Amino acid sequence: MSLVKLTNVKKYYHNDSNMVRAADDVSLKIEKGEFTVLAGPSGSGKTTLLNLIGGLDRPDSGEIWVAGQKLSEKSQKDLSRIRRGKIGFIFQAYNLVPVLTAEENAEFVLMLNGIPPKKRKEKVLAILKDMGMEGLEHRKPGEMSGGQQQRIAVARAMVTEPDIILADEPTANLDSESSVNLLNLMRTFNETKGMTFLFSSHDERVIHLAKRVVHLRDGKIESDTEKIS
Repeated sequence: MSLVKLTNVKKYYHNDSNMVRAADDVSLKIEKGEFTVLAGPSGSGKTTLLNLIGGLDRPDSGEIWVAGQKLSEKSQKDLSRIRRGKIGFIFQAYNLVPVLTAEENAEFVLMLNGIPPKKRKEKVLAILKDMGMEGLEHRKPGEMSGGQQQRIAVARAMVTEPDIILADEPTANLDSESSVNLLNLMRTFNETKGMTFLFSSHDERVIHLAKRVVHLRDGKIESDTEKIS
């Protein structure tokens, strides 16, 4: 079974008198271990698809399965549990808690999942070291650069060892050097740990590094290309 499966998914929004087809009869499969980008111009439906896959929004019609779970059958409580255990989120605005340290931000989901403090600390310190953030564990977001904050956001997404990591325009607020470093780091995690990544982006650097590129336009899949490694 595919890790993610969308079948004839539709999601329409009404803007004044206009109807926006954010997802227009989309069918898509994502397999374990992929490093895939949803590419396309602004308004093409990239973020909408990520939100639907992540259970943050529901389709108007069609079905979505994530890690064997049919999302349409799940309550909001069930969806929250699936997000905490099976899906990691990386947002372009980082979404870190400003009053918490890097270590506390990274361990937050583990705490929600009831992981004991000692094990939480071990897992968080290990992932922060892998992310090149050793020595910055006690800094708060306001004391870190944008690239460092995004690394903490990535660590928070990966520390639960989710089935898939959804990254919405992860390089949008980063300079070129920070973007390349972050992308190379996530590609390394994909190749060495088998982590599955699904990005939304119109950043050519993300598209270049992706192993599969799904181009969207007006809510439809325009092309789906798997690169030869």
